[in-house]
Amino acid sequence: MNQGGIAYQNKDITSKLLAENFKGKTFRVYGLDIPEVKAVLPTNIPSVRANELRLDNLFELVDGTIALVDYESDYKKEDKVKYLNYLTGIANRYQQEKKVCPMLRMIVIYTGDIERRQVSDEYDIGAVRMTLEPAFLSELDSGGLFRHLKEKVERNEPLDDEELMGFIILPLSYRKKEEKEEKIRESVSLAAQIQDRSQQVFALAGILAFSDKLIDMETANKIRRMIEMTKVGWIIEQEKQEAIARAEAEKRQAARESVIKMIRKNYPTEEIAFIVSSFSQDEIETVRREIAETE
Repeated sequence: MNQGGIAYQNKDITSKLLAENFKGKTFRVYGLDIPEVKAVLPTNIPSVRANELRLDNLFELVDGTIALVDYESDYKKEDKVKYLNYLTGIANRYQQEKKVCPMLRMIVIYTGDIERRQVSDEYDIGAVRMTLEPAFLSELDSGGLFRHLKEKVERNEPLDDEELMGFIILPLSYRKKEEKEEKIRESVSLAAQIQDRSQQVFALAGILAFSDKLIDMETANKIRRMIEMTKVGWIIEQEKQEAIARAEAEKRQAARESVIKMIRKNYPTEEIAFIVSSFSQDEIETVRREIAETE
């Protein structure tokens, strides 16, 4: 892929959001049989030269291994040297931090442009041998997946983790650049309709991060605004629900105090229930017993 001018910026903006929501998710929907994600790690590699592309994603998995993830829209044998640089860079980072380097996985997710028959997952130069774990988005049923997601979103049904992972990678499963760009816009519009706010933010942030080498500045800025609006809206909604809960609690307490006063004045239960309609006769009798027990 060609590195877009906004790619690094996008990753910085979305890394925290993705880190908060990636835990427990897998890459199974992409055809990769690897353990669940435990944590999202920083992708900066000090030993990689400044003119090289930065690693796309770095994950700690629940089995303790580290998954380096890169996305490619074409297959070049020389890219395997780049992957070696990534791997040695990560190993060097652990050494600098005086930590034991865990087992590393080099995962390459190929977009819809590449088919399995075009790719070799081995790189053997004698003293060094590297085995890649490739995934091929060309093998996804892109149209079927999008229709399935659209139906669930339009029915206001929550998405499961695999559906969310499919959602954020969907635009890259198409072959032509124009198709990818169109599907980015359609996916963003669909994500905006997701009712669950945390899922909506994850979908938007995921599309921004995973499609950052294709996405245009206008669409990227639109996604950022939507994320910020969603976050603000979520905060407002939370504050609103908390205020409603407080008001209901205060109203209930005021009604209870009125019930207690009338009980002490020997009002019959039926009359109290008629005056304080928020309390049933059974609830009033319960309060009456409580008062009798304490006095």
